[in-house]
Amino acid sequence: MCPVDERSRRERLRDLAVFERLNGNPSLSSSALAVKKFCRTISTKDVRDVDLRPIFVLEDTLNHLLDIFGSKSQPFEVIHDFVFDRTRSIRQDLSMQGIMTGDQAIRIYERIVKFHIVSHYKLQRNNANSDPNVSPMHHLNMEQLTKTLSSLYHLYDQTRKPNPEFYSFHVLLHLGSDHQQTGESLSLWFRKLPFSIMKSKEMMFARRLLRYSRFGNYKQFLETVDSEASCLQYYVLEPYICEIRALALACLNYGGYKLYPYPLIEVSKRLFMEESDVESFCKDCDLETYTSEEGTKFMPTKQTSFCRPKGSRKYYPMASKRLKTMYDEVPEAI
Repeated sequence: MCPVDERSRRERLRDLAVFERLNGNPSLSSSALAVKKFCRTISTKDVRDVDLRPIFVLEDTLNHLLDIFGSKSQPFEVIHDFVFDRTRSIRQDLSMQGIMTGDQAIRIYERIVKFHIVSHYKLQRNNANSDPNVSPMHHLNMEQLTKTLSSLYHLYDQTRKPNPEFYSFHVLLHLGSDHQQTGESLSLWFRKLPFSIMKSKEMMFARRLLRYSRFGNYKQFLETVDSEASCLQYYVLEPYICEIRALALACLNYGGYKLYPYPLIEVSKRLFMEESDVESFCKDCDLETYTSEEGTKFMPTKQTSFCRPKGSRKYYPMASKRLKTMYDEVPEAI
């Protein structure tokens, strides 16, 4: 999994990750623990054949890394940082050997995409008190997810064995007002896709959500996510659900009658949230709530103080029996 020369050098420099140390020794590793690091300044002219791992070794290495990713031996950020670097190294070896065809290569890229998506989800959960969109770790993970998807699509073009769900991820990543356009527009990208992909249920799902988001149809957006999202699609979507809920709350606030406040139990149904979470979310949006003499909680309408949540985006799970099985049991094996 790691060239002997690199392992010896890193042992000498005590440059071993916690997962690579033999019996916890920071200056001793083994062939079963050390994994080749990503090198930012490498050139094909400087690489020896012995330094490049064949594809079957790369797949075994990925199996080892994803076993670590599914463990709880260290804080998630530590695990993610290690697997993140070593999967970049796997992709680098594939690229330097020109391996851009074959089922093994596709399988490797698909599993690395899944790693980045699950990390996207977990980093969002683990950083509820900070803005995930400006978190360096979150930003780098999104950057590499985009690059890995691009390489995977190239592989699909070569082999003619596309997986529609992986194309849907590209569309879902364009949701949200803070999305920064990179590369060609979605409309141009759609034109290049095979008809079979465009008409697949996964792509139809993603395109509907994109349309609902752009037209502000929060009701259809949340209902469609609740009824149709796959596990990985939901992991991509979750950070944008807060934005859709804020839109829904704005519509209810500005569109309601001042003399008829909304019961929070009704708001919770529209937003797919628990009632206690709705009260907290209203505070995030600078909206007041009150409790009647009978103990019913309400949100007055026509409040001028409304603002979209800024900075931290506190996590509020969707009140959905179907989705609960997904976010209660994050898949450890990818």
